Amino acid sequence: MADTIFSTIIEAADVRDLLESGAAPLIFDCRHELSDLQAGREAYLAGHLPGAHHLHLDEDLSGPIRPGVTGRHPLPDMDNFARRMTALGLGPGTQVVVYDDKGGGIAARAWWMLRHLGHEAVAVLNGGIAAWTAAGGRLEAGDRPLPTAGTEIAGHLAPGGILGTRARAQINRLRHDPEWTLVDSRTTPRYRGEAEPIDPVAGHIGGAINLPWPDNLEDGKLRQPEALRARFAPLDRGADHTVFYCGSGVTACHNILAYTVAFGDIPLLYPGSWSDWITDPEAEVSTVVE
Repeated sequence: MADTIFSTIIEAADVRDLLESGAAPLIFDCRHELSDLQAGREAYLAGHLPGAHHLHLDEDLSGPIRPGVTGRHPLPDMDNFARRMTALGLGPGTQVVVYDDKGGGIAARAWWMLRHLGHEAVAVLNGGIAAWTAAGGRLEAGDRPLPTAGTEIAGHLAPGGILGTRARAQINRLRHDPEWTLVDSRTTPRYRGEAEPIDPVAGHIGGAINLPWPDNLEDGKLRQPEALRARFAPLDRGADHTVFYCGSGVTACHNILAYTVAFGDIPLLYPGSWSDWITDPEAEVSTVVE
C-alpha cells in the first residue's frame, strides 16, 4: 500500500488502510454550499475524517473576484497555494485525499489544482464522507487550521501549472473549430437556458455540447471506467483538444476527473467558465442544443 499512488479516485477502505499504515495521507475536507458559505466549514468542525484540514471553495480554492473581469471562482494565486501546501509538508511522495458530500463536485477542484501544480498523488474519495462513514470510518470534531504560506515551495511543484487551460479569448477562437470540442458541464436546464439559479445570464457558449457532470455518478459514486468511456465517446478529438467548462470552473473539474479515469489523459479546463464568459457583453450566448 505504501508504494501505491492514487491519482484519480480512492476508496474508503484504501483511505483507512493508509491511516492505519503509519503513512497517513494529507486529507482535505472540501464541503461547501453555494447557498450558505459557512455551512461546509461548520460541517467540517462538527465531524471530519481523522486529520483532515478544511479547504474553503471561496477562500482557499479561489482567488478574489473582480466584478466585470473574472468569473465567480477565479483560480487563486498558485504560488501562494503551493507555499501553503509545502508548509503542510507536501512532498513528492505525499498521498493527498480530498472529499466532500457532493459526489466529488467540489473536491474535484482541489484535485485539479494539485494536479495542475504537478502533484500526482492526489485522489478524490469515491462517495465522499458518506462512503467513509458507511464503511465504518470514524470522524473527529474540531479544527486543524491551515498554516500561513511560508517562503518555500516544494521542488516537485510547478506553480505556473502543468495542465492545459484556456482563457476567454482562446475559447472564442476554438469554439467553432472542428478540431476542438467544447463541453458545458452544467445541468441540461442551465445549458439550454431554461433555468439559471446562479448567474445573471442564461444559456451556454455557442458551439458547446452538454455533458452534465452529475451523470458521472451512480448512487453517489463515480461510474465504472467502461461506463465513463461510453459516456465520453463523442469526445473524439483527444484530451488535448477537449475543453470543459461549467458555471465557474469548479464542477467542470469533475468531468475532467471522470475523463481521466476513463482514458488516462487529462483534458483542458476553461477556469473562468460561464460566469467569466458573460462578463463580456458582446460574447455569444446560445440556447440552441448543439
